[in-house]
Amino acid sequence: MTTLARPARSSRFTALKTAIALGAALFMAACDTTPKQPSPPPQVQVPPRVEVTPPPAATPPATVGRDPSRFVTPAFMGTERPVRVALLLPFNSPRENVRTLSNALYNTAQLALFEFDAANMLLIPKPTGGTAAGARQAAREALDAGAELIIGPLFAEEVTAVAPLAREYKVPVVAFSSDSSVGGPGIHLLSFPLDQDVERIVDYASTQGMTRFAALYPQGSYGERVRAAFERAVGNRAGRIVASTSYPADPQSMYDPAQRVARAYGGGTYDALFMPEGGQGLKAMAPLLPYYDVDPRQVKFFGTGAWDDASLTREPPLNAAWYPAPPPEAHAQFLERYRRAYGATPPRIASLGYDAVSLAVALSGLPEGERYTQETLTNEDGFAGVDGIFRFNSDGSTERGLAILEIRPTGAVVIDPAPTSFNPRVF
Repeated sequence: MTTLARPARSSRFTALKTAIALGAALFMAACDTTPKQPSPPPQVQVPPRVEVTPPPAATPPATVGRDPSRFVTPAFMGTERPVRVALLLPFNSPRENVRTLSNALYNTAQLALFEFDAANMLLIPKPTGGTAAGARQAAREALDAGAELIIGPLFAEEVTAVAPLAREYKVPVVAFSSDSSVGGPGIHLLSFPLDQDVERIVDYASTQGMTRFAALYPQGSYGERVRAAFERAVGNRAGRIVASTSYPADPQSMYDPAQRVARAYGGGTYDALFMPEGGQGLKAMAPLLPYYDVDPRQVKFFGTGAWDDASLTREPPLNAAWYPAPPPEAHAQFLERYRRAYGATPPRIASLGYDAVSLAVALSGLPEGERYTQETLTNEDGFAGVDGIFRFNSDGSTERGLAILEIRPTGAVVIDPAPTSFNPRVF
């Protein structure tokens, strides 16, 4: 995919096609994926450091409808009519890790504005506190300030709270929640859908002749969601789950569930073992399987995009294990640019802030009232960013092009490339 997708073919899309083609050159600049030819180092200036936690804006009084005379236009923009885009994030969350992620998402949004020189775009950050009430208030302030597009919020309950207000004013939302149930018409989720992660890895395992599976799920709502997705994906491919159980977060309580799944192996009952958790939970669980005689050289260990973590290459039980993830090349270049700008490595999903703002910039050249419509955002050919190709569907679901990576001691490598277009349709 080398250009943003062309919209439908009727003449009423002539202006849209032209504007998207212009925006594509910017949006695709950071994600050249030409096979077998390494991309040259990105030639960009280091952006100036920015305020990583934007101060909360004063709360304007609520209004019925939107009053254009109250829309925000900074003095430095003079008489120019800005493209106003809100960024709703829990900058003021009581949890430190959430504040850190919010600041990183804000930094990546600023990096996109700098790299694409979007002088006509006004980013309006609003703190949500990480709660439904806070997100609703932040959305109200952003709408009163004239936002044409809302980027964020982060959590499912926040998205649910923002959706009715955004729909009332016909302002689309591009949120970061991975809970597909909170998407819908006008509410798009620029995240890594769990169902697609599971579909992609099960499909690849099936093409490698694996039909009998075991699974270890973390307890809780995430575990239930991933269990349902895994059972559906395996059933769709005429496979069988011959053993499965869930386990608590406490490492000391993982021994019994691991032993139960290991006993079910019996020297060859299943071909592959699915462990959808990442981080410390995976690092605690993975060594227990070899301990109970499940040999990872004979049983393929595999997981979800939660495994897209460089530290897992130091875990011997996971050597040669598989997981789905966006194509890594463009993301690696993005990380290098971020490090040059901010002197740190951002959390994995911080790139979503970059791609969201890049999309907003790429479409900003369209006429007002057309740039962020449902028809424009659900372009059937999709868009491309530093995390590969993606597209929004009219029902609120999102599709991504994912690669399959294999963990090795020297780093994860792509063993099945991501698609470069949505023709034919991917998961």
